[in-house]
Amino acid sequence: MKRLLVSILYLASMLSAFAIGNKTIEDALKDYAAGKDARIGIAVIINGNDTVSVNGERDFPMMSVSKFPLALTIAHWIDAHGMSLNDSITFSEAALHENTYSPMLKKYGKSRNIMSIRELLEWSLVDSDNNAADILLNYIGGTSGATSIMRQIGLSNDIVIGASEDDMHRDPYLSYLNRTTPLAMAQLFDRFNSEIRKMSQTYSDISAMLEQCHTGLDRLAEPLLTTNVMIGHKTGTGFPTSEGRISAINDCGYVNMPNGMRYSIAVFVADSGYDMAATSAIIADISKIVWEEMIKQK
Repeated sequence: MKRLLVSILYLASMLSAFAIGNKTIEDALKDYAAGKDARIGIAVIINGNDTVSVNGERDFPMMSVSKFPLALTIAHWIDAHGMSLNDSITFSEAALHENTYSPMLKKYGKSRNIMSIRELLEWSLVDSDNNAADILLNYIGGTSGATSIMRQIGLSNDIVIGASEDDMHRDPYLSYLNRTTPLAMAQLFDRFNSEIRKMSQTYSDISAMLEQCHTGLDRLAEPLLTTNVMIGHKTGTGFPTSEGRISAINDCGYVNMPNGMRYSIAVFVADSGYDMAATSAIIADISKIVWEEMIKQK
């Protein structure tokens, strides 16, 4: 009985320490975001608990962060139809738009009209290729197909894919149809990290792609590059507005620490009055604040 009482008291003290630590993180983030010439939304979930939120329930444009929930719909489609990532998709030359961000097109030109789903997902998640994302989106029935699957697999109604990359290129303001809240996206990355990635080999392969993300290394990953943590993330980059601002710079993902602690983090910076480098630095600063506080809690 005495040993049980000691254990209960120890657990209570640990929970109290985490609560204080999380309040410290939230206060630090609120102080940092205050006065910035941008609309900033942040959500951090530590060890599976909703703990920190700054404008976490407000809508933000996802930009290419939408390629993460899209990838989950592809994985569900593959598993439900008894397929694998090695199965191929055939597409027309018209699917390869030249006036969009497409390192895949730059590498292959328009000479290839068939590619494995694995390759397309890698281009979409690791390199944020817009053509690859649209080929995958069209494969599952466009935005309506993606929406149907997202709801089937329990993704929050606060995560909405309403436009393709081609739609957004033709009219940049259609990007606001692809929206989420920071809290919904942090919850999705937390659920993916703790549960979904273990459900099948397809999802596991997607986690490996997120952990190889090449884009936005000056954002969430920047303060973690010299550490031994594992980060899986997906970035999103917007467009210059008519007012001379940047519509959105985003980065969302999960971080697994060597001591077994983990957290997911979603940072959205919209309508920024800074240039791209300075806006990306805001996300890096936020990531650093969270990381340094997490170290104190270990």
